[in-house]
Amino acid sequence: MRIENSFIPVRGVGERTEQNLWTGGVLTWDDFDPAAAPVGTKTGERIESFIADSLERLDDGDARYFGDVFPSGERWRLYENFREEACFFDIETTGLDSSRHDVTTVSFHRGGETTTLVRGDTLTADALREQFRDVSLVVSFNGKRFDVPFLEESFDVSVDLPHVDLMYPCRRLDLTGGLKRIEKDVGIDRDRPDLSGRDAVRLWHRYERDGDDDALDTLVSYNRDDTVNLKRLMDLVAGTLHEESLGGIDGATCDLPARELV
Repeated sequence: MRIENSFIPVRGVGERTEQNLWTGGVLTWDDFDPAAAPVGTKTGERIESFIADSLERLDDGDARYFGDVFPSGERWRLYENFREEACFFDIETTGLDSSRHDVTTVSFHRGGETTTLVRGDTLTADALREQFRDVSLVVSFNGKRFDVPFLEESFDVSVDLPHVDLMYPCRRLDLTGGLKRIEKDVGIDRDRPDLSGRDAVRLWHRYERDGDDDALDTLVSYNRDDTVNLKRLMDLVAGTLHEESLGGIDGATCDLPARELV
């Protein structure tokens, strides 16, 4: 599923209308003909206007525009277009209250590489801003309610970027519970499946109190696994949601030539 397969941002186009367009052979924007499409005149005009604006925005690589116009539950569709500029991130903290507890580590996975920032060393507001710079799309698990607000309050930074919080698309696929539970359910492995968020707090206190570098190494490894596995989960979720929507139409394909983004 690519952005060019999508009509749902248009006012008057819901899931049923979009499905009717696809089953009628209108699989991409290039296929849309207002005279032949199964929509009313006004809706057809709005679709034409949306396509014209969106083609220009897509050529400009304007992920923020699509993050704004797509319903929050459909932002997973941005992934295929902006996967190269997507940043998967996860934080570890000493508790759940950003006014009383601290961020200990933050890991970022992008372009096949993972970076971890550590409290008291590399974790600063400037370093966070640098990691989010030139990012088109952020991907997290429960990051909208937890990770992003925690970072913004703790470091006075703004993470105002198109955001796919995987907790919600997972729920559409009846994948519930925490990230570790979902990883297990879909067959994603990690090096230390025995560790949990509580262990992450314990490991940090061992490092901070006792100077236990092994505890810090284990914490960093745990945090890095979260972000790497977010990428694997995003690939799986996007593929499954595609098959349940556009991919469920006989003969449908979303194999469009990649546009050069500038």
